[in-house]
Amino acid sequence: MNRFPVRSHNNCRAGWILLAAVLAFQNAALLSGVDATPPVLNGIDVLRAQDFEPLAGKRIGLITNHTGVSADGTTTVDLLSRSKKCRLAALFSPEHGIRGNMDGKVGASVDEVTGLPVYSLYGDTRRPTSGMLRDIDALVYDIQDIGARFYTYTTTMAYCMEEAAKAGIPFYVLDRPNPLGGQRVEGPMLDADKASFVGYMPLPVRHGMTIGELARYFNTENKIGARLQVIAMKGWRRSYYFWDTGQIWIDPSPNMRSMTAAVLYPGVCLLEGSNLSVGRGTDRPFEIVGAPWIDPQRFAAELQAEKIDGVRFVPLNFTPGSSKHRGLKCGGVSLLISDIEKLNSVELGLTLIAVLRRMYADQFEIDSIDGLLGNAQALTMLKAGQSAAEVLRHDRPNTGKFLEKRRKALIYD
Repeated sequence: MNRFPVRSHNNCRAGWILLAAVLAFQNAALLSGVDATPPVLNGIDVLRAQDFEPLAGKRIGLITNHTGVSADGTTTVDLLSRSKKCRLAALFSPEHGIRGNMDGKVGASVDEVTGLPVYSLYGDTRRPTSGMLRDIDALVYDIQDIGARFYTYTTTMAYCMEEAAKAGIPFYVLDRPNPLGGQRVEGPMLDADKASFVGYMPLPVRHGMTIGELARYFNTENKIGARLQVIAMKGWRRSYYFWDTGQIWIDPSPNMRSMTAAVLYPGVCLLEGSNLSVGRGTDRPFEIVGAPWIDPQRFAAELQAEKIDGVRFVPLNFTPGSSKHRGLKCGGVSLLISDIEKLNSVELGLTLIAVLRRMYADQFEIDSIDGLLGNAQALTMLKAGQSAAEVLRHDRPNTGKFLEKRRKALIYD
């Protein structure tokens, strides 16, 4: 129920604001001599163009971090706190905190600019409590996802949807691009009994959905029952990678520092739980892998012989300054993308695992990948010496069923 008066609104104004944003971009592009293709406008830009009408009269709890910004760089926090159409009442932060620069458990705080409470959803609780929601009329989610099943922001969204449904309040998702595009889907599927904070429900590793589409999928397939509304983007297409959007890259988390890392992440992160370094503590996280007991030349040669499309392997030594193998010289490989359209990032990750199992069976702790791989049959096959291609081929029927179910959740062409 609306708790305070709503000012009058001109129904035509939203369209004019949206048109003005596109025209401003086109004019600036023409003056600079570049192609005047309209930019992709995120959900927050569309909501702003609507003068926040969908949130009219509501006290808002905003789930966000440093990636929640509009096309002109204004934060969603600032936009909602300044709006006279709704009232920003509280902030909720995911893993890495409201500014996206923390590792480990995050505590509650107070926002320095607005003076609002910042409730951590990666501390003592990973869900909003009834006390946190007591004076909230609606929850709004605005965080940039990365396109992989085990990125924890998506589970935070799902948990918040569940609590919104219990509290009987609406849940709004301000949609953002999937940086990896919306066409490629790469298995294997998560086993239903392995759901966790790094895998909310059965999905392939690379799902090819925007955060708004995921919300629709979760709401239907997991029967959450949230009063969900997705504020869709304008101009996004499934074929777009992040560099096609015209937007500025903001590191979604401390170690996601480039689109190269993002493309490699669905595969390389499968090794995160093992005794391999995935480059944390270096300037190239998720772009290099290694361990103190690896011979880099032999490892690179074995991987190159696997003939994985779209990637090359360069031997290197590196010493992580923090995280796994801190201060120890590691042998390993640098992963160089040669053709992003041909690269199956999950096949790459599974091949890394298969080659490590073959070359370093006594050192490589293969069982420790289970938490992120989340597929018992895939792990069994890899331990038995089967290839990445065989693992993905075996799981193809399950991925096919997912593709059928996700159709009704899709928003964009």
